Amino acid sequence: MNAPGTITVLYFAKFREQLGCSQEALPLPAGSSVTVQEVLAMLAARDERHGELLGCDRGVLMAVNQAMVQRDRVLQAGDELALFPPVTGG
Repeated sequence: MNAPGTITVLYFAKFREQLGCSQEALPLPAGSSVTVQEVLAMLAARDERHGELLGCDRGVLMAVNQAMVQRDRVLQAGDELALFPPVTGG
C-alpha cells in the first residue's frame, strides 16, 4: 500500500535487471498533478543508467493500474505505474 501522496513504480524485465529493483514508492509533488511523461523525465534525470533506459526517446511501454496508457495520462496518489521495455520479436 502506498503512503499518502505517492505512486508505486514497477519495473519489469530489462528495467528491473539493470536498475536492480522491481519497485519503488515515488512521492508526488504536493498540490500538483503529474503526467506519466513527467514521472519518466524525473526518473531519467536521476542518473545515466535511468536516462539510458527511460529517456523520452525510448520506447517505454506504460500501464497505470494495469491498463496501458499514453505519456499524457495524469497520475493520482495511490496509482501504480508499471514500466516495460520495448517488445521485440523474432
